[in-house]
Amino acid sequence: MVKRKKKKHDDHIDESWLLPYSDLLTLLLALFVVLFASSSIDAQKFQAISSAFNNELQGGSGVLDYQSPIENDSMSEVETERQQLNGLEKEDREELIEMQEKMTQYINENNLQDKVETALNGEGLLLRIRDNVLFNSGAAEIQPEQIVSAQEISELLVMDIPRSIIISGHTDNVPIKTAMFDSNWELSAMRAVNFMKEIFKNEKLDPRLFSAKGYGEYQPIASNDSISGRAQNRRVEILILPQGQTDQSVPEATE
Repeated sequence: MVKRKKKKHDDHIDESWLLPYSDLLTLLLALFVVLFASSSIDAQKFQAISSAFNNELQGGSGVLDYQSPIENDSMSEVETERQQLNGLEKEDREELIEMQEKMTQYINENNLQDKVETALNGEGLLLRIRDNVLFNSGAAEIQPEQIVSAQEISELLVMDIPRSIIISGHTDNVPIKTAMFDSNWELSAMRAVNFMKEIFKNEKLDPRLFSAKGYGEYQPIASNDSISGRAQNRRVEILILPQGQTDQSVPEATE
């Protein structure tokens, strides 16, 4: 019997899959490069890269078609503040948000942006008097040149509906022991009291709505390791509570 010779077949492996695989790796590499680069560029460049990348992939629409996070910083800050009000009643939340918007408008119209800022927290609406607008280090008396500022700020607290207001004083961490103040606790409390005395010159304010607290150095908003940081910590804060937390014994304002 004659043995048939086996035909040798071509053992070449089909490598057509390599082309789409290499394209996929290239696209992934491009994606990571773009994401890395976008973390350290400005908003305009981010949008340019986003547009070019999406045009290549999907004809102009895709995963990068969204506003730059740089542009959304201010909106995110507002949303974060408002989320802190979630523990309050809906009516109180809406009231505080509306009040903040009106106060911000007043601040802008009267050029007080460099003196006072507003913020929402879990307790209510906070007005923070910036930096060392009112006090020098170790002093509880309002600087004479800032008396006008205190009077301007008092207008923010004039409201048709009574609300409890807490004035809190704060210091830097420089130790103090003088004939007037034995500690930063006493200094901070006197700062709050002196500020209240000044704003009560506005006869439209009802003193029965106000109370004072002193926190000393224990609620800093900046590092005490620098002069500018200590200046920021020497401050007064005004907390406006929601209407539902106002002392019911205080009569409503009349026309």
